[in-house]
Amino acid sequence: MIDSGQRPSWDEYFMSITELVAERATCLRRKVGAILVRDKHIIATGYNGAPRNVRHCTEVGCLREQKGIPSGERHELCRGLHAEQNAIIQAAFHGVSVDGATLYCTNTPCSICSKMLINAGIVKIYYKEGYADFLGGQMLAEAGVPLVQIGG
Repeated sequence: MIDSGQRPSWDEYFMSITELVAERATCLRRKVGAILVRDKHIIATGYNGAPRNVRHCTEVGCLREQKGIPSGERHELCRGLHAEQNAIIQAAFHGVSVDGATLYCTNTPCSICSKMLINAGIVKIYYKEGYADFLGGQMLAEAGVPLVQIGG
């Protein structure tokens, strides 16, 4: 990402934190991390995994794998929440507004997360790698929310 001895840019710094957050994920298919940032301060983090008090896929297996569902399709058939959803929920749980925030995420948001991010007032999204749900990117573009790749 950066040369040894150089200070990372803010975007590089926040993107590297998403990778650490992703290490907490309990999804068997893909580990995703997300952080919401406003005024160069992290206001919430999220990773993909099952809701509170619900067994994780690491314990019960992957429903999507069992049913042969391809990546990027039928998001509702999953025990887990996406990292972006968990970041928004964490902020709400602690009474922190995300309006005007920027999202940093290891992957591009799916269509469901994109709709939530648009309505939550997210103004810009940085991501590292793509995701096989192109409707999300189309809606973000239509809503005027820039989607910028860093690294990957």
